[in-house]
Amino acid sequence: MAVPALTASTLSPTTDAHRVAVAWLASLRSENTRAAYRRDLKDFLGFLAENQLDPFGVSRQVVDLYVVAMEAQGKSKATIARRLSALSSFYLYLVDEDVLAASPLSRVRRPRVRSDSPLLGLDLDEARAMLTSADQQGRVDHALVCLLLLNGLRVSEATGADAADLDTERGHRILRITGKGGVSRVTPLAPRAIDAIDSSLDGRETGPILRHDGERLDRHRAARLVARVARDAGVSKRISPHSLRHTMVTLSLDAGVPIHIVQDAAGHASPETTRRYDRARHQLDKHATYKLADHLAG
Repeated sequence: MAVPALTASTLSPTTDAHRVAVAWLASLRSENTRAAYRRDLKDFLGFLAENQLDPFGVSRQVVDLYVVAMEAQGKSKATIARRLSALSSFYLYLVDEDVLAASPLSRVRRPRVRSDSPLLGLDLDEARAMLTSADQQGRVDHALVCLLLLNGLRVSEATGADAADLDTERGHRILRITGKGGVSRVTPLAPRAIDAIDSSLDGRETGPILRHDGERLDRHRAARLVARVARDAGVSKRISPHSLRHTMVTLSLDAGVPIHIVQDAAGHASPETTRRYDRARHQLDKHATYKLADHLAG
C-alpha cells in the first residue's frame, strides 16, 4: 500500500502539527535553541488554537495579527523578533520537506532590535565581589563563576565540561570546549580558574568538572547558584550565567583587549556580535580621528 505524500492537505491541524514540530526541533543542533524555539512555537500554536486557525493554512496576515497580539501583551521587540525567527525556521522546514509551497514568514516585517546588548553585566567592582563571594560559597560555586566570568563560557559549555577536557598545551593549562553549533575551541585557564577547577574536582580525573549532589550540575541549578552568589556579593542587578559571560566580554574590551581576540575567546561567530558589548564604541573622546591626527602630527 502506497504511503501518501506528506503535504498540508494530508496533515491534521492538531496532532500532526506537533509531530512535524518534533521533527523540526530534532533538526536543530543547539540544545538551547531547541528549548527556546520549542517555547516560541508552543506560544504561536496556542494563538492559532484560540482563534481556530490551521497551522498549515497560515497566511502573512495571520502572522501580522500574532505580532499585534504580542505587542498588546507588552512583549519586547527582542522577544517578538526571536519568536518570528523561530517561526521562520519552522515554516522554512515545512517548505524544505514539501509540506508547504511557501513560508508565510517570507515577507513579514520584524521589529528592529537595538544593536547594543541590553543585558546587564557587572562593573569591575561587582565582578571582583562576585569572585570573592563565589570563593566563600563553595568549590562548585567558585569554579562555575570562574568559568563564566573569567573565560566567558556559555552555561551549557561550563556544565558540559569534563575533567578529560583539561590538558596542557605550550605551557598553558587549557580546557577544550565544544561550543555553539558543535564548534570546538580551546581556552586557556587563568591561575584563579585553575585553582577553582582543581578544588572542584577534588582529585577526580574523570566525570564533570561541576557536580552537585554527585550529579552533573545542570543549567537550571547553575542559574540558581549564580543568582545566590550575586545576592551575597551585594549585587542589586538581576544576574544570570549569561550576565557573567557578558561581563567577560565588556570588561575585556574595557581593558583594551583587541576585539578579534575577545571574539575568539567568547566563541562569537561574527565580530559584530562582540561589538554589541563594546561600551567604548560611542565614547567621542576615543574616536579614531584624535589618534589619527596625533599620528599625522608626529
